[in-house]
Amino acid sequence: MTYELHVAGLTRHLPLCSIGNDMMIGAFVIFGDVELTCACARELLKLVPEFDYMVAPEAKAIPLIYEMARQSGRNEYFLVRKAPKLYMDGVFEAVDHSITTAGEQKLYMDGADAKKMKGKRILIIDDVISTGGSLSAVENLVHQAGGNVAGRMAVLAEGEAASRDDIIYLEKLPLFNSRGEPIE
Repeated sequence: MTYELHVAGLTRHLPLCSIGNDMMIGAFVIFGDVELTCACARELLKLVPEFDYMVAPEAKAIPLIYEMARQSGRNEYFLVRKAPKLYMDGVFEAVDHSITTAGEQKLYMDGADAKKMKGKRILIIDDVISTGGSLSAVENLVHQAGGNVAGRMAVLAEGEAASRDDIIYLEKLPLFNSRGEPIE
């Protein structure tokens, strides 16, 4: 089963994946799709509020934030990681509860990135916002860094996230029942 998605002037067929409880999600994977990444970055940049830096959670949003930085002429963006790396110093963490990750996951920010964020307007970028767990964890890290959230953006708002008024997104992505029918 697939779902036909129209976004940024393109059409993609998303495979439907079961997440239990007789519910399925459309698997939106931007990795490896350069045309889709460039088109979504271009359309999101038309909607951005004023900001100083962009930040995204690892991993599926990486090509998107890179392309948004490239197209906008920005030379720097930040990532929050799923695990601290040896080169990171002064690391701090936040907890994430995501629909696509089983159980609790922690996200980590490098202290060097945090210093640059202090007092700055930070734009949070993600590929899909669903429950808001990842978004909340990244926002928590931005606040810990002393940054100010200028906006929250994603290519897709999934399920109830589409009714939120605090995120900017290109298209809605429904949730699906076990028969592949959109849940209203």
